[in-house]
Amino acid sequence: MAGPRGGAAGVNGHRIADESLLNDEKSMLDNDPGGMLRATASAGAQVREAAALAAEVDLSMLADEGRPRAVVVAGIGTAGLTGSILSTVAGPRCPVPIIGHRSAGVPGWVGAADVVIAVSASGRSPEALAAAEAAARRGARLVAIGNPGSELEALAERARAPFIGVPRRAPARATLWGLTIPVLFAGRALGIAKLAEADIAETATRLDADAERCRAGADSFVNPAKALALGLAGSVPIVWGSSPLATVAARRFGDTLAANARYPVMAGALGEAGRGRVGLLDGVFGGLAETSRDIFADPDDEADEQALTRLRLVVFRDGGLNPEDDADEPVAVEERRADAIQTIADRRGVRCDVLTAEGGSTLERLASLVAVPDYASLYLALAHGLDPMAVPAISEMKELANPLPEGL
Repeated sequence: MAGPRGGAAGVNGHRIADESLLNDEKSMLDNDPGGMLRATASAGAQVREAAALAAEVDLSMLADEGRPRAVVVAGIGTAGLTGSILSTVAGPRCPVPIIGHRSAGVPGWVGAADVVIAVSASGRSPEALAAAEAAARRGARLVAIGNPGSELEALAERARAPFIGVPRRAPARATLWGLTIPVLFAGRALGIAKLAEADIAETATRLDADAERCRAGADSFVNPAKALALGLAGSVPIVWGSSPLATVAARRFGDTLAANARYPVMAGALGEAGRGRVGLLDGVFGGLAETSRDIFADPDDEADEQALTRLRLVVFRDGGLNPEDDADEPVAVEERRADAIQTIADRRGVRCDVLTAEGGSTLERLASLVAVPDYASLYLALAHGLDPMAVPAISEMKELANPLPEGL
């Protein structure tokens, strides 16, 4: 096992993924002292708890002044992704723009005609706090979502704005659903997103079912998340979504692969990829790597594996629920594009995994594309002997970027 180098204390793990580690439940749990697997398995419970907490908060004041000019969802990381999810659930026919803002403050045009939703799992992220302060100062309607008893709650109280408290029990990246559901409740109160109680219940049930399929004790040949992780091992992942909904899931996977497994990854919309980035399949990590590969090489030879770093394509397909006149582009176009990229990858020998959305609502379909990849990012980390929660570089970044004042 490689030890720390260059003064990077706490950097441990090994270069080549070890499949045997994923079939040893005790070993996996030992390498996950922070309980990221357990936190991810709570996704269904997060949906139910967050829905109950949001239902207890009076959000009627958000709608009292009528339809807003725009809705700004302010937050960073996982909190920032909730804005994309609100936009997806609201759909292309949403009567107002929904804008994600991932830096401090709010856009310069925000004023009394707008709504700001400030989101922070900890309740103390500078971006969410600055956004809430700016919204209150400019007279915009505000709703805040975060950890109870936090600075964000205190700020919301001073602004006489509703606050939805969601207890933080894990890192933000493992609490996506606990943050998302309150944002969707705010969107429903504003009349810009439909959110039926049945949709919430069915989404929670699906997340529970995926947690069972992807449980640590299930061997890799029956566990879809372990299979996906092992397929990605040693590769440069390219993750594309066929529709706006699938693209949100693709970007979520990119975030978790980077944060949990420390893999470099490119994620985005398949439509954008077709305008240039599809050329990666012809490149030195794509078709060129595959044509130069020795088919007789020992797959267990570590040196050969390191020399054969290559692309692994993951395509998230939606298929769509809405009639074509409600979509940004016809479902048939999305489907043809997804078929085409799979054909192009196959012709070049670039391996491709396909995940297809299931479910009767936009929210459930999104959950069906997020759950298995969330687990896969954790299993990929564990296969490399990495603790998916402890990321020394993040701690170092905070220390170096925010040094303590002298004398303290």
